[in-house]
Amino acid sequence: MIPNFIRLKYRKNVAGKTAVFNGEEFILEETDWYLLDLFRLWWRYGISFIRLQMWVEEIMENSDKTDRGNPSRCKLYQAHGYAFSSVEELLHSLGGSGFLNMTRCSLSESLLELGVSQRFIDEVIAPVMRVNYGQNISIPAFVGAVSLAGAQANLWAVEGGNKLVCSGLLKLAKANLIQAQVTTISPHSTQYQLNYATLTEKGSEFYDIVVVATPLQSSVGSGISFQGFEPQLPDIAGSYHHTVASIVHGYLNCSYFGFPDPKLFPFASVLTTDSPGLFFNSAASICPVNISTGFRRKQPQEAGVYKVFSPQPLDKPALKTLFRSYYSVQVTDWQAYPRYGSTQDLPPVVLHESLYYLNGIEWAGSAMEMSSVAAKNIALLAYHRWSRQLEMVDQKDLMHKIKTEL
Repeated sequence: MIPNFIRLKYRKNVAGKTAVFNGEEFILEETDWYLLDLFRLWWRYGISFIRLQMWVEEIMENSDKTDRGNPSRCKLYQAHGYAFSSVEELLHSLGGSGFLNMTRCSLSESLLELGVSQRFIDEVIAPVMRVNYGQNISIPAFVGAVSLAGAQANLWAVEGGNKLVCSGLLKLAKANLIQAQVTTISPHSTQYQLNYATLTEKGSEFYDIVVVATPLQSSVGSGISFQGFEPQLPDIAGSYHHTVASIVHGYLNCSYFGFPDPKLFPFASVLTTDSPGLFFNSAASICPVNISTGFRRKQPQEAGVYKVFSPQPLDKPALKTLFRSYYSVQVTDWQAYPRYGSTQDLPPVVLHESLYYLNGIEWAGSAMEMSSVAAKNIALLAYHRWSRQLEMVDQKDLMHKIKTEL
């Protein structure tokens, strides 16, 4: 939960309909009528969408969401100060062996076992995975559940951009921020020496506790060298998935989607199925981070700003396919998420006595909420290990223990 005294404001939602494109036509279209949308889902997929909704809600109730005003297990455990020394222990405390198994079996297998139809998986689930993680339905089931939770309507966003959460917390903590690149971390007695470099100078500081909050996989290249550890710290397995985000200012080519007249194109967001030949994962009209009174979304016949996710940078033929014309294109090619399936191991939380690693949680599920859970867990874990309060770490049957305390 974000403290109210950071004074963050809710970003107003701008209405817009979504459709799913298979490379030839729209196979699923959102309308202005909720009951009509439900009827269409039932007619095409039976009760698959109900089974999916119940499955996602059950998982999220135990992880980071709330149910009818009651705190989830995760928030309850952390509110009572309990911490976990590994991602596995954290997941097991929330959902037992079921959550752990969900990190090892694919999303498609899990949904088929629930009775969700293959057609629903291909036409609804796969497009959500493509826009959120740029990957297919073979990703682990727990990751898929996190992704599906993030696809629900009425999600909370911050006016001015979600980055204000980070800057607000930094200001609230009154931390001494050194804007520099850490180059080496080495143990010295009971402390750690961090060497760092800025554009103009190099420096060094000693710390009792260190938390690494950047991916350490060799494919990412964190630039951090761990020196003087005996034995050497283990290599972190796995690789990250490249996603290309293109911000295009221009006119959407509605004819490509079967609408010669752009005035008749009703969709603000287009998701895609995992079909051969499709060169993009999604295309969506985007709005400013500050929504003023009276703001309206640009219509397709007007020049708007669109965000396009794709596995590769869009070349000119691809841009001309999606847009009738455009003024500018800004491209960000980045290693956005773990490449799920590149390793079966969940990275460690404790790298050394007082050296911790936050980003291992991404391999269970990559999301801001998951990273927040991991950050608070490490803060509690570091405190309890430092003060030798080990009875607060990796406790079993916590729900019964908390009820007894109450």
